[in-house]
Amino acid sequence: MEQVLDVYQRPYAEHYPVVCLDESPKQLISASRTPLKSSKGTTLYDSEYVRHSLVQIYMLFEPLAGKRTVELRQSNNRLEWAKVVADMVEKQYAAATKITLVQDNLKAHKPAALYEVFEPQRAKAILDKIEFVFTPKHGSWLNMAEIEFSVLKRQVTKHRMADKQLLAQHIECWQRERNQKQVKANWHFQTNDARIKLRKLYPTI
Repeated sequence: MEQVLDVYQRPYAEHYPVVCLDESPKQLISASRTPLKSSKGTTLYDSEYVRHSLVQIYMLFEPLAGKRTVELRQSNNRLEWAKVVADMVEKQYAAATKITLVQDNLKAHKPAALYEVFEPQRAKAILDKIEFVFTPKHGSWLNMAEIEFSVLKRQVTKHRMADKQLLAQHIECWQRERNQKQVKANWHFQTNDARIKLRKLYPTI
């Protein structure tokens, strides 16, 4: 936990970005009955719906730059994770010297997966540009990408959508608007706060 909090105290450095990565599933569904409009203009859906495919939403969030990139994938296994990480290093942050990547400590988040997807030279070149920082078990709330997911859910993904392309269009508009405004994370929780508020997690000496 303290390692993550120390990373969040670093000043902004263009060529040494701190990026938070998280993923979340989204069930694509459609209404089985025609939705109704309320007197207030809101859409009322019947409790019944038709399930379609399930997609995984990957969120890359650079809190100090107010930059986020959202990608839709078919699954959240280690191979898809490796492709997302490679895209981050080679395209989105190609000019970076070193990227600090904060993420949950999940089975799918394994650096060795890069070698299953890419040739050894390319896999190593990608990994050499990353400093991995993992949130502790039951500590995923320390991942600031969850803050962006919360906003995305309230503004976009809470709505019923049956089509992946439609979902991607809505997310793209949301992402573009927030990036243009450079919406950053207002993170205040620091190591000293943790030692007071979470003192029962520390051993008694």
